[in-house]
Amino acid sequence: MSQEKHISFKDAPAHFEALRQAGRRIVHCHGTFDLLHPGHIYHLEEAKTLGDMLVVTITADAQVNKGPGRPYFDEQHRLKALAALACVDRVVVVPFEAAVEAIECVRGDVYCKGHEYEDPTNDVTGNIADDVATVERLGGEVRYVGSVVFSSSRLINRHLDAVPSDVKDFCRSLSESVSAAGIRDLVESFRDLKVLVVGDLIFDRYTTVKVQGLTSKNRMLSGRFLEEETQPGGALAVYRHVREFAPNVRLAGLAGGEPWLAEQLRACLEPAHDFVVRSSHFTTVIKQRFVEAPKEGKEMSKLFSVNFLDGGPPDAATSAALAGKLEESLAWADVVLVADFGHGVWEGSVPEAVQSGARFLAVNCQTNSYNHGFNLLNRRFRRADSFSLDHMEMMLASGKKQFDHAEELALLRSALGARFGWITRGDIKTLGMNDRGDICQCPPLEARVVDTIGAGDAFYSLVSLGAARGADLAAITFLGQLAGAQAVRVVGNRESVSKKALLRSAVSLLSF
Repeated sequence: MSQEKHISFKDAPAHFEALRQAGRRIVHCHGTFDLLHPGHIYHLEEAKTLGDMLVVTITADAQVNKGPGRPYFDEQHRLKALAALACVDRVVVVPFEAAVEAIECVRGDVYCKGHEYEDPTNDVTGNIADDVATVERLGGEVRYVGSVVFSSSRLINRHLDAVPSDVKDFCRSLSESVSAAGIRDLVESFRDLKVLVVGDLIFDRYTTVKVQGLTSKNRMLSGRFLEEETQPGGALAVYRHVREFAPNVRLAGLAGGEPWLAEQLRACLEPAHDFVVRSSHFTTVIKQRFVEAPKEGKEMSKLFSVNFLDGGPPDAATSAALAGKLEESLAWADVVLVADFGHGVWEGSVPEAVQSGARFLAVNCQTNSYNHGFNLLNRRFRRADSFSLDHMEMMLASGKKQFDHAEELALLRSALGARFGWITRGDIKTLGMNDRGDICQCPPLEARVVDTIGAGDAFYSLVSLGAARGADLAAITFLGQLAGAQAVRVVGNRESVSKKALLRSAVSLLSF
C-alpha cells in the first residue's frame, strides 16, 4: 500500500482543507468495501473523472452493522486493497456506522453513490436521505455513478463462509419468501402501533473489579474497584427497545421513592410516556453484578451479584394505584407488552385488569434467582396473544426436565390461546410457532458474545411488535434474533436495539 494514501480520521479534516485551498476538486466515495469487486472498480473510476482527487472513506470494523461474520475482511485489508487502486488518492477509516461524519470530515465537492440509490425505495435504512442532506448543507453535489453493479453481500453470502452453514441456510430460505424491502416495510409498520409496556422496573448495576486473588486470612475473593455503571433494565429496557421502532409507547410500573431515581427515569423515560407509580413503601429493584472487564473476543466474566428488592408483594394501595394508572392506557393501546420478572408489578388487581383490557397481549414471564420455580407463565397468566420464554422457563412450566420443545410449545400456546409462541435457547436454535401450527427454527445470528443479559428482552420486544402485526412467523423470528444478536454484543442494556443497524443486518443477510 502507498503509505501516503492512508490519512487518519483525526488528521483528515485539515488535510482535505489544505487540498481545497490549493484548488483541488475533491470527489468522495464511502462504504464498507468488504469485498472489492468489478462493480467497485467501475464505481471508483467513474467517480474519479468528476474531480482531481478521489477520497474513499471506509467504515471501521467495530461500526459495520451487516450481521454476523461481517466485515469478512478487516479494515486494514480493506484499506490496503483500496489504496492499491491507481484511481484512489486517499483512504480514511471512519469510526462511525453511517456516512454523515465521513461527509463532514472530507467536505468533498462531489459525493458519489451507486446508480441503484437514485431510487429511494432501494435504501432500506433511510441513510441516503441523511447523506444527501449533509452534502447539500456543506455545499457539495451528489452524483450517481457505476455502470456495472454487483453486491458484496450477495457475493459473500453465496461464495464465502462468512456465517455458519445453518445461518446461511436459514437466511437463503427466508430470502425466497421475504425480501429485504419486505422486512423494512414490516419494521416501518411498527411506527403506527400504540404500545403499552407493563412490568418490573429494574436497574442493572455493573461494578467492574480487577481480581487480585484470595485474602490471606479468610480465603475470600478480593478485587480492586475499577468503575461502576447503572443501566435501565427490566421493563425499562423493553420500553427503550420498543421506542426505537414504535415511538408512541407508554411505560407503567412500580418504583420506590429513592432520591436518585428521578434523574435515572428522566434520562431514559419521556414524560408523556411515564405511567410509573412511585411509592415510599416500595423498593426500586437494583441488580448489582460484580464483573471483570470484558476481554476482546470473550464473554464477560461475572463474579457474583447482590439484589436490592422487597421480599414480598407491594402493599394493596400501591397495586391499586398502578391498576388505576392502567385504566386509560389499556383503552388507548393497540398492544400491551408485559415484562413480569416477579418483583411486584403483576400482583393485586393488575393481572385481571390487563388480561381483560388488552386488545393484544404479549407476555414475557421470566425466571430468576429470586422467583425460581414460582414465576411460571402458565400459572401467572390465563391468556396471551403471544409469548416468549427460554428453555428453563419452559422446563418449569411443563414440569419436565426432558421434553420435546415443539410439543410443549404447542401445548402452552393452546392453553393460553396464543397466536404466536417462542422458546429462546441461547446458542441453540430458537423455536417459534403460530396458531396454524407452523414451526420456525432460527439459529443464533451472533457468535461473538460479550454479555447475554438483556438479549431475551431485546428478542421479546421485536417479536411482540411483529406478532401484533400478524406478520410471517419466520420474518418475526428473524427480527427477534437480529435484536438478540445486537444485544449480546454490548454489556447488559447499555444500548437499545438500533433500528438502522437491524435493517442493515437484514439487508446483508438476505442478499443471495
